[in-house]
Amino acid sequence: MLKRLCTILAASALAAPLALGIARANGTEELTPYKMIRSLQYVQDSVVLGDHSAIEMQRFMLGAIDERLRAADPSAFRDPRNVDAALVYVMSGGNPATLDLLADRDIEGNFDSRVTDALRQYLNGKGPLIVENLTKAAPEYKNSRIGPYLFLILGNAMSQQDPIEAMKHYDWARLTAPGTIIEEAALRRSVSLAARAGLPEKGFRYALNYARRYLTSPYASQFADVFVELAVAHFDEAADGRVSEILSFMDSARQREVYLRVARRAAIAGNQALARLASRRAEELAGDDSSRSQVLASFYEGLAAVPSADVFSAAEALEAIPDEKLSPRDRALREAAKAVADAVVRPPLGESPAQAPAPIAERPAGEQSELAAEESGSGMSPFGQPVEESPRRTSEMTAEADAAAPGDPAFDGFLASGRSKIDEIDALLKGEGQ
Repeated sequence: MLKRLCTILAASALAAPLALGIARANGTEELTPYKMIRSLQYVQDSVVLGDHSAIEMQRFMLGAIDERLRAADPSAFRDPRNVDAALVYVMSGGNPATLDLLADRDIEGNFDSRVTDALRQYLNGKGPLIVENLTKAAPEYKNSRIGPYLFLILGNAMSQQDPIEAMKHYDWARLTAPGTIIEEAALRRSVSLAARAGLPEKGFRYALNYARRYLTSPYASQFADVFVELAVAHFDEAADGRVSEILSFMDSARQREVYLRVARRAAIAGNQALARLASRRAEELAGDDSSRSQVLASFYEGLAAVPSADVFSAAEALEAIPDEKLSPRDRALREAAKAVADAVVRPPLGESPAQAPAPIAERPAGEQSELAAEESGSGMSPFGQPVEESPRRTSEMTAEADAAAPGDPAFDGFLASGRSKIDEIDALLKGEGQ
């Protein structure tokens, strides 16, 4: 086992010092858990700082540490460093059953039952139930090795009930663990919570800190989604300057991707001015080498024009876009836009003032799940392939969970908005005819 781990570590230039330590331990004595956890932390921090080759190494190390913890003699946990190692392991994506095993074996009281009970509940999906007890216990560990992890967990657990207080816990976690996977997760989630709490200035500060440090993280695509949510919900002249400042840390491809996502979200929300602005900026960044991005920018701009006086031109522009240039989600969105446009321009029926849009074929369940999993924007994200965080390590925010729900909420929202506008138009026509 250790020989294999040494070989994997040696394959990464960042992990060369770790390979040397393991080589020395091999054949003499097994590494103690706290030394193995240090290696895991090093690898995980390397991943969020851009060494994606270490992702497989991280998975292997979690397995190796699991075996080591399960095989450890209970007396090994008289050393507080090994107790902390076990707790960090389960909070870093490790096997929850291992914590159950260690806690049940602990007859000497080496583990703090308040912490282990809270973590066991959290890892079993009962996060809200741990808030009261962990709020009392966590301050005692503020300056310990597990402190940043506990405060990140506490922030996750109370994010739905009290996002402002959750952000305070995220702040403590990231400030006590700079340059680590803890800071990356805390910053990314704080952007989402600030958007939900109506604190745009705070959200833009978090986003700026993230853009400066973690754009090469495998989770950066999730950051792009919550940043877009923040920008669209709170866009004004001042926010435009903050968005430009944050995007200045990105290359042209990433900037273009963000503007495409902003244009899509704004078009669905009915914010025509923002959709057009973001579409134009995406087109400017596309240049001559990205026809797909230019097509998408035009598509989102046309989408925003459907509920306007220019509905005929918008409908023609949408119809002219080839299917192969659009993702399945955007093709479904175009069908919704065409249905709305058709209903807007259709003469009112004499027998009924209410108009129903043309029916849209229902998508099979399998296809819906595929559409839900597909990323918005260009479909070729320069932020890299989105990586799903381990549910054992974190509870994702509601916005991220909603994005993974079956079906396309964007499709439904756009259609509902269009129907509302149609009802308003019909009411006006009916009034004029009386």
